[in-house]
Amino acid sequence: MKKIKFTKMVASGNDFVVLKGNLPGNPALLAKKMCDRKFGIGADGVLLLTKCKGADFRMRIFNADGSEAEMCGNGARCAALFMGKKKSRMLTLAGIINNQVSGARVKIQLTAPKDIKLDVPLSVNGRKIKVNFINTGVPHTVIFVDGIDGINVSQIGRAVRYHNQFAPAGTNVNFVEVEKDNLIRVRTYERGVEAETLACGTGSTASALIFALKNNLNNLVNVRTQSQEILKVYFKKSKEILDNIWLEGSAKIVYKGEYYV
Repeated sequence: MKKIKFTKMVASGNDFVVLKGNLPGNPALLAKKMCDRKFGIGADGVLLLTKCKGADFRMRIFNADGSEAEMCGNGARCAALFMGKKKSRMLTLAGIINNQVSGARVKIQLTAPKDIKLDVPLSVNGRKIKVNFINTGVPHTVIFVDGIDGINVSQIGRAVRYHNQFAPAGTNVNFVEVEKDNLIRVRTYERGVEAETLACGTGSTASALIFALKNNLNNLVNVRTQSQEILKVYFKKSKEILDNIWLEGSAKIVYKGEYYV
């Protein structure tokens, strides 16, 4: 029996088990066990933070199903707060992320978005709809809807997540409703968690950027998550090019403990 020290953290309702240093055994299997909400600690994912060259630290993200993600916006904000520096750089599979911490407020600079596709026709459950696609470190589909509270996020989200259009990697799925000129509400079905989560950082960013492209906005979009926290997505838009992408919101430590392996 081995003891592993962990920290439970949350950002906008997205919760994580944060571990520092290398782990014994298979980290993917360990993450799956830790994330179990009945027999483990319970979380949307595990953040593994280690030393690295070229950045202040490296962050690996393991989803609740044990799969490894390239990037996680809310997870990155938790990791930045955990490391305790006002400014830092973290290495992820999506690239290097810059971080700024001010109290409980954390801003991260995401890598430039890619693979942007607007108004893609898709047949889902026998119905034809139009979706938008963007990669903000991980793949995201963005669907604009009316009456977001009535959307069956699990059913439709799962159908889009596994759609042949996005094979083999699959996609996260964001349902977006416009509240006002620069405020949108987002509900997200997360790949790897395989369920709706209370928030998704890269999904909020993806939704904000697609909204900006469609409405010719060029500096800020506010995003109301399912947890009701409003995240801020900053960016610069020149014609159809988006860069200098920042995500801002709160993060906090919930508790610390020991997990027995």
